[in-house]
Amino acid sequence: MSLSITSTYAGEFAGKYVSAALLSGNTIANNLIEVKPNVKFKEVLKRVDLSGAIANASCDFTDAGTVTLTEKIIQPKELQINLELCKTPFVSDWEAVSMGYSAHDNLPANFSDYFIGLMSESVAESTENDIWSGSAGAGTFDGFETLLAADADLPAAQEVAGTTVDSSNVVAQLGLIVDAIPTSVYGKEDLYIYVAQNIFRAYKRALGGFQSGGQGAAGVNGLGNNQDIDIQYFDGVKIVACNGLSDDTAIAAQKSNLFFGTGLLADHNEVKVLDMADLDGSKNVRFIMRYTAGVQYAVVEDIVTYGITNSAN
Repeated sequence: MSLSITSTYAGEFAGKYVSAALLSGNTIANNLIEVKPNVKFKEVLKRVDLSGAIANASCDFTDAGTVTLTEKIIQPKELQINLELCKTPFVSDWEAVSMGYSAHDNLPANFSDYFIGLMSESVAESTENDIWSGSAGAGTFDGFETLLAADADLPAAQEVAGTTVDSSNVVAQLGLIVDAIPTSVYGKEDLYIYVAQNIFRAYKRALGGFQSGGQGAAGVNGLGNNQDIDIQYFDGVKIVACNGLSDDTAIAAQKSNLFFGTGLLADHNEVKVLDMADLDGSKNVRFIMRYTAGVQYAVVEDIVTYGITNSAN
């Protein structure tokens, strides 16, 4: 990794680094899907279907019905960050004194702590994106959009064609999603409509009363644009924004049907720092993260997609 420092070093450092805000990993942080830790390699998600078991009563025991067991496999992908920084550029920077006066110096502690936090936040951002829209390229894993787009068992009636969503059409588009939810799933306590940020923002604006055919001049509860920005409802179904979903896409599913698998959750926050001075005599410091991550759903027939083209059907 190359390191470039732009500095006007002429005194003491204030002691704080600042970076641009990173996308929040809100899916895991807000417990919006099921998390399965301690998956070393693969884990089987068992599905049991029962049909034809109810029959007219009789005096005899008459076996009836069919039990079908199927399975989905969740296999977290191994991922890593390996970065190497040289200490030399910091000697002429604001934190030179904090490195110590010896030629055998250390990376500035303030920078090291900040950089560790930055790496962890980068993993959270990447994981959030991959959970929903990832495709298994270098450094990524297949997300729900990719898995659903390739699943031939997703009922065609539950694939809602998407459009560019704004405050003027968001209510109608959300209505299409709700109408496509299977009867057996609608009304479940853990049912969500997971939407992209642009859809969520459009719905908030519509609730403020500024959509054609809207909610009144001052919107819901007379609050205008001052609507609550947490979980909302549409036709009794919870709506939540997921930062990793692609624009103009949504997925309606039960939380208990969507899974995130990993080895140890702690791995997503653990950064190993190796000063190479005692190992090879160099002035390099290595930052290392290793973790696993992957997603899967159990019952595709209970899921509705919006704006996700299914190439398998």
